[in-house]
Amino acid sequence: MIFPTIEFAAFFVVVLTLNWLLMPNPRAWKPFILIASYIFYGYADWWFCALLAAATLWNQVAAVAIKRSRSHAARKRILVVAILGNVGLLGWFKYFGFFVQAVNDALERVGLGAPLPLLQIALPVGISFFTFQAMSYVFDVYRRVIRPVGLMDFAIYEAFFPHLVAGPIVRAREFLPQLTAPRSPRHIPAGPALFLIVGGLIKKIIIADYLAESIVDPVFGAPQAHNAWETLVGIYAFAVQIYCDFSAYTDMAIGLALLMGFRFPQNFNRPYTAVNLQDFWRRWHMTLSRWLRDYLYIPLGGSRKGRVRTYVNIMVTMLLGGLWHGASWTFVVWGGIHGGGLALERWWTGRRERRRARGLAGQPTLRPGGGGAPVDGGTILLEQRAPSRAHTPAIAVWGSRLLTFNVVCLAWVFFRAADLDVAFEVLGRLLDWGGPSPLVTGPVLVAVTVGLAMQWIPDAFWHRIELVFSASPIILQGLILGAVLVLINAIVGEQGVAPFLYFKF
Repeated sequence: MIFPTIEFAAFFVVVLTLNWLLMPNPRAWKPFILIASYIFYGYADWWFCALLAAATLWNQVAAVAIKRSRSHAARKRILVVAILGNVGLLGWFKYFGFFVQAVNDALERVGLGAPLPLLQIALPVGISFFTFQAMSYVFDVYRRVIRPVGLMDFAIYEAFFPHLVAGPIVRAREFLPQLTAPRSPRHIPAGPALFLIVGGLIKKIIIADYLAESIVDPVFGAPQAHNAWETLVGIYAFAVQIYCDFSAYTDMAIGLALLMGFRFPQNFNRPYTAVNLQDFWRRWHMTLSRWLRDYLYIPLGGSRKGRVRTYVNIMVTMLLGGLWHGASWTFVVWGGIHGGGLALERWWTGRRERRRARGLAGQPTLRPGGGGAPVDGGTILLEQRAPSRAHTPAIAVWGSRLLTFNVVCLAWVFFRAADLDVAFEVLGRLLDWGGPSPLVTGPVLVAVTVGLAMQWIPDAFWHRIELVFSASPIILQGLILGAVLVLINAIVGEQGVAPFLYFKF
């Protein structure tokens, strides 16, 4: 069930009404919201619900067992078994065919024509998101950050429909306390919630879907038919498309949750204004970045075991982050580009700091108030302090931003391409500057420009617009939302709204 559809609108009106009628009675509200979430998830295929229920039960049993275990060794064994179960679930549904095909290809290359059987396994929608949420819950129970909650509460956390199929990845410690917090429809920030929903609808339909149909899909579907200019614009158009598509889903998810009395963490913060890749990952898919940092990079050792090990940990984290998106070598290359870039940035920054330290060696150092040296492990992947630009020339900052954006776009080519052959063919077309460019129209250039330009609008501007919208009468807010829905219906016509890109992850 896709958010910007008539079916979901009807579903949400009923659920929102009953949500507030039943909220004063948790015994009635909890089973209701759980059933509603399973209906939402089962709209695509009902057997997915059985999988979600099994994953919920598995992780809840593991969390309770960890809590009851008295020895550290036993708790660790249970954690390992729980993780293996979750990884096995992802491995079977997302990666079985990928690895079998890789083995078959390797056997063919050495002349052993004994192919392993390939199975066609349907990929459950949102499996990566609810599996990562479950793993974070078990991890945090193991680390004694939280205590296990009742099965009903954990099931609601796993299945809550606004974030179920495409995030954001909400931590248990962020969501579960809200189940016990008092909520009233009188205190709902309806204006900001509707503002997020309207903005998400516009980004998804007016920009993302338009660019996909007008230039991105043709360029990546048949790269040999397009010259360098169309290909370059198509690559930049995909950068805008994926941002507008994914951030639109996040905006709508946060807005829908707000209307129901829940708050989700922010997931995007103008990522294409980043000055380097590390800054990009502080701004792009922020909930995934934090998950990779806390549950993969730090357990691998983070930056605490020397420079070489740090680079290896960064690369492993990003390669697995790429593979999380899908079972394809294109995602591995995408993760490798980001991992290599992050490691290179880390090496370059460390080199400059070491040179600066050698230059200062021998000079008297004032240490007012004592103080100590910073702990190496405190500076970690994706969450270092923002680089100081107080004494950096503006042209260098803008050059860094331009380089970062183009490296990100290079990686997007592999992310979007159906396979490596298509990706390299798209990049190869950048050398052919001959022939006409019928796909590069005025509206396409405007959509790309608007999609990039809105990254540079200060947050204060959007906040003022939100305040004006929220201060308007609720009837006017509803009319604006209705007008946007009518406009969307006129734009999409009979073909309907395209699924969100992250539905397949």
